Amino acid sequence: MERIYYDHAATTPLHPEAAQAMLDVLQGPPANASSLHSYGRDARKRVSASRDAVAATIGCRPDELVFTSGGTEADNYALRGVLEAQAASGKRHLVTSAAEHHAVLKECERLERGGWRVTVLPVDRDGLVSPDDLRNCLSDDTGLVSIMYANNETGVIQPIAELSAAARERGVPFHTDAAQAYGKLPIDVASLPVSLMTLSSHKINGPQGAGALFVRQGTPLAPLLVGGSQERKRRGGTENVAALVGFARAAELAARERESRAAAMEELRALWLLRMAELTDGAAVLLGHPERRLPGIVSLAVPGVDRESMLMNLDLAGIAASGGSACTAGALEPSHVLQAMGVPQELAGSAVRFSFGLGNTTEEMELAAERVETFLGRNRKSS
Repeated sequence: MERIYYDHAATTPLHPEAAQAMLDVLQGPPANASSLHSYGRDARKRVSASRDAVAATIGCRPDELVFTSGGTEADNYALRGVLEAQAASGKRHLVTSAAEHHAVLKECERLERGGWRVTVLPVDRDGLVSPDDLRNCLSDDTGLVSIMYANNETGVIQPIAELSAAARERGVPFHTDAAQAYGKLPIDVASLPVSLMTLSSHKINGPQGAGALFVRQGTPLAPLLVGGSQERKRRGGTENVAALVGFARAAELAARERESRAAAMEELRALWLLRMAELTDGAAVLLGHPERRLPGIVSLAVPGVDRESMLMNLDLAGIAASGGSACTAGALEPSHVLQAMGVPQELAGSAVRFSFGLGNTTEEMELAAERVETFLGRNRKSS
């Protein structure tokens, strides 16, 4: 059976050019970028070139990028690093939203246990944070605001420009997790008033285990890992040269092909919504804002078909989809994002995320629709 992958929001297939760039490093001589001899200098050049390439895709200076092991580390570092750097000045208040990735929410819980005060803003029924709500909760001791650029479960795009501008007006650093938005939306930090931004390699067809945190010059940030001078003494540890080279190549390709990829994903998204509406006699419900959303993510609920049954049948039909965030979907717990949006339990309990990307085609989607029709038909007969 031909398998069909509709879980690109969880991770994307490695681009062949990124894989080849990594292979050139892995099959080459030893590569420790901290060594002073020629081998080390060659590795350091690769790391620097990778930093330059990734920085160019968001319009920042290369020295404003801290390479990390991925999005979770970058999110943790943004929150902890900024707040620890300001603790002595009394800035012990953190603002976030109820629909954030658990990499942010769990770090908020840890900081709260450590004595920081956390305000969790609500989202509306479309999944959006109100800029007025943010303005109203900012205070003199607010040290950071962290609100994601685009949601990993619903694809909903937040009004980041307005939110970050509200924080800047009060002199508060603003962090956004752009792991899902990066490579899909135009991002230019020269005009976007964010202080920190999380990027992830494996969401843009780069390798897993690589990411970056943009830190605007002048933003207070305590070191994440000590013991080495790497990353301008902000994150000690030997660099994963091969992963960074692969990340950079994937970033270049994603930036160059962004518009064409987005158009292709939007076509797939529209076709899938049409097919699912037909197969469910119009019962399928699209969750999240109907327009402010990424092109490649669809969160659909089919009343009467619970999520676990849908995912099991999809898997048996050779179709990979997800119940939500890849970091928590294995437990099949209720989605905190949908709960925050006030989605009724009967809908939230049947919600499945389909996410599209490189390698998916309309022909493949027609095949997927035929397979879904088969098991939905069986479900109707048994009910």
